[in-house]
Amino acid sequence: MAQDALARWHHLVQIRDAAALDGLLAETVVFHSPVVHTPQQGKAVTTRYLAAALRVFLNDSFRYEREFVNATGAVLEFTVDIDGIQVNGVDMLGWNAEGLITEFKVMLRPLKAVNLIHERMKALLAAQA
Repeated sequence: MAQDALARWHHLVQIRDAAALDGLLAETVVFHSPVVHTPQQGKAVTTRYLAAALRVFLNDSFRYEREFVNATGAVLEFTVDIDGIQVNGVDMLGWNAEGLITEFKVMLRPLKAVNLIHERMKALLAAQA
């Protein structure tokens, strides 16, 4: 299942299809944001965050540079240029035996990138509310 969950995530990113999150996230998924200090619990809120992130992060410069995978999760290092700011980060995914994502954690650097992403995500999430 590990490769299935990871392959489905990569496909979702490649085609930029936020609707596919519904079939990939477990109901009890937990999302850890780089700018929100508390874990976000549940499929609905995680879908909101990840759908907004797909819009903010996925441009032609987005690349997964390296990945580390085991049976229950993966760490995916990425780079992306947003408005001339080079963003470096990792997506940390955990999944269950059914191949559904149960945990999603995002870490970013440098601080200038974190601030930019915070502004963009805040605006998109506010527009959705």
